[in-house]
Amino acid sequence: MKLPTSLIIALLLAAPTIRAQTAMAGAAADTLPPRAPAQWYEKMRISGLLFGDVYWVAAHHDSELEDRNGFWIRRIYLTFDNQLSEAFDARLRFEVASPGDFASAANLDRPMVKDAYLRWKGGHHQALLGISPSPTYEVVETLWGYRSVEKTPADLQRLSPSRDFGLALRGELTPSKTVRYHLFLGNGAGTGTETNKGKKAMLSLGFEPDPRLVLELYGDYEDLPGDTSRSVLQAFASFRFDRGRLGIQVFRQWRDHGEEGESETIDFGSVFGVVDLQERLSLLARYDHMFDANPEGPKIAYLPLHARSQSNLLILGLEYRPLATVSVIPNVEYVFYQASTGAGAPDGDWIPRLTFSYRF
Repeated sequence: MKLPTSLIIALLLAAPTIRAQTAMAGAAADTLPPRAPAQWYEKMRISGLLFGDVYWVAAHHDSELEDRNGFWIRRIYLTFDNQLSEAFDARLRFEVASPGDFASAANLDRPMVKDAYLRWKGGHHQALLGISPSPTYEVVETLWGYRSVEKTPADLQRLSPSRDFGLALRGELTPSKTVRYHLFLGNGAGTGTETNKGKKAMLSLGFEPDPRLVLELYGDYEDLPGDTSRSVLQAFASFRFDRGRLGIQVFRQWRDHGEEGESETIDFGSVFGVVDLQERLSLLARYDHMFDANPEGPKIAYLPLHARSQSNLLILGLEYRPLATVSVIPNVEYVFYQASTGAGAPDGDWIPRLTFSYRF
């Protein structure tokens, strides 16, 4: 859902006024009679995130991309959170992104809606209506913790969107909060408009027997046009220790093409690790292995992959945090391929980068 840049600018210009009014009201609180109920702007929280890279395509299986280099901002998020009452709150988040296709000369002037939902909270349960994060890899992305460096594997490989429009129910099934759930009934169109009668059902079940251990099982089913469908089964586990965390993920997607052709599967496995070397310095590593070639590979932004070969992605990085809200991360992404039927393995992809991010 695209929005005019003028709306984003207007909201940004309004933010200082809102903060000033809130500060003046607080300063006068001791001298004024009991104040009236808080206005909407006093309950509004505005935040943002920006990240990008200095990059160099040192080697690539597509020779036309070799030696490409430059600077780009990959994402800007601007988020508005409003506490409507004790039981209800709402979020509106805008996103601006570069195309990442090494060809488009587009400006960062086309914001889109990333989140737009109303949430009800009661006890251990929540209900969200609108565009909200899907349960596919919300937990995986949180524990990976380096969206600024790279998306989680299912998101990167374009196997499932990170958001959907629909009704979500989530919460804890036990008083101790060791068992949780996230059920989502949505369009299956991500943040786009619904264009068919089919819908998508998603469910994740999480188990945290110990604060350091997270286990999650996820599945979904999407009804697509033409008697076709897609479904996913995924398992994830993470262990947090004193100076870091480890995670492992396995994923399978079934693609039923109906009468159009034979069904197929796409499988991957991924493992990551993060070690805090010092208070402001962390080492990160990740390895993804695609057991099947991904026909969507060439469309992947910032890291186009070969469409007919199994890929192996290795990520290594070192994060330095001069401030709690600022990160500088020298890192490298290296992709090597396996030989496909009747052909040798494509040349590998080697992309050193200096990633930067900050919150505001």
